[in-house]
Amino acid sequence: MDILRFITAGSVDDGKSTLIGRLLYDSKSIMIDQLEAIEKQTKNREDGELDLALLTDGLRAEREQGITIDVAYKYFSTPKRKFIIADAPGHIQYTRNMVTGASNSDLAIILVDARHGVVEQTRRHSIIASLLNIPHIIVAVNKMDLVNYSQDVYNNILIDYAAVAKSLNLKDITYIPISALNGDNIVDKSTHLNWYQGASLLDILEQVAIHDDINLTEARFPVQYVIRPQTEALHDYRGYAGKIVSGIYKKGAAVTIQPSGITTSIAAIEVSGNEVDEAFAPQSAVIHLADNVDVSRGDLITLTENQPTISNEFEVLLCWMATKPLVVGNKYLLQLNSRLVRAVIKDISYKINVNSLEQETAPEQVQLNDIIKVTIKTAAPIPYDSYKELRVNGGAILIDETSHVTVGACMIQ
Repeated sequence: MDILRFITAGSVDDGKSTLIGRLLYDSKSIMIDQLEAIEKQTKNREDGELDLALLTDGLRAEREQGITIDVAYKYFSTPKRKFIIADAPGHIQYTRNMVTGASNSDLAIILVDARHGVVEQTRRHSIIASLLNIPHIIVAVNKMDLVNYSQDVYNNILIDYAAVAKSLNLKDITYIPISALNGDNIVDKSTHLNWYQGASLLDILEQVAIHDDINLTEARFPVQYVIRPQTEALHDYRGYAGKIVSGIYKKGAAVTIQPSGITTSIAAIEVSGNEVDEAFAPQSAVIHLADNVDVSRGDLITLTENQPTISNEFEVLLCWMATKPLVVGNKYLLQLNSRLVRAVIKDISYKINVNSLEQETAPEQVQLNDIIKVTIKTAAPIPYDSYKELRVNGGAILIDETSHVTVGACMIQ
């Protein structure tokens, strides 16, 4: 059973917490003790309805107390698929949190309040989704009950958002009218929205094809661990363990070790302890090479016929995540998959306005939540791909050398 990772984004009071709660409740993914706790907290409500937003209110309360939660994750499953929901705050001052949650997401649900339509935060969340190259977007027009389930209101919002999507080159977009509070079109089709001919939200989440998003052309295998048992039984055993992030690897195929450029071929492949003729993304595997070459953690095993870019200087879009400002000349550690190298900020080209996507003058000091374009120089060459073309080998992080805290999210251009 595969896993769909998705993030929810919306303006304040668009119903994000209620939507998550409704998904968990109606899909019967709430533990009995959680349900009892919610029932106790809402027993005095006049309408007698459960306040499903309380399922995420604990996280909000912790944030209000000053406890930093970058992203909270909710897990649930149905007979068809497992799900991981990245729950990040949507205010502009939490841009870094949305970037963190969205960076590994297959899909984003962008909530729009039916009463207010497409607003500034809707555009900002869509811009971030575009920058992070999220493959699938669901525009959920919420609170349809408060506009009498009007098809005209819904259609006008679709027209407005279509213009946003076109300007950002968003491709796979699904629109759905919902009421998270009442459960309309969340798990089951709503009788109040008979004019809507599409599937319910859960059906869409279960059916979206994420296997098509896996790149099986550019083969990339970052080495995570070199296995050398050095026992009598396995005296000559040398395997390179890791996860195939893209592509297909076959026994006998010619491969190149990057960034050294050494060429050899695949002698054997193991998956789950069994030898196989081929392995493919996103499987974890152990690759054995025909020659006794120098391979270390952080190296990239690629098919010789298809190579990444090798360089120690490149441009990135960078979301700054630290309270301490970034300035030209600052030094950090850069990690791309399992490769870790020293790096320096060589130049700041411009700042991106996350509300309009316009390029603004490069600041002297980059502040928390800023998204900028910078040039980075590394102490050693790294093999990489453009984030837009292959984000599994184009997304990196910057790490503070002293505190070892992640301070920046990089999208290599």
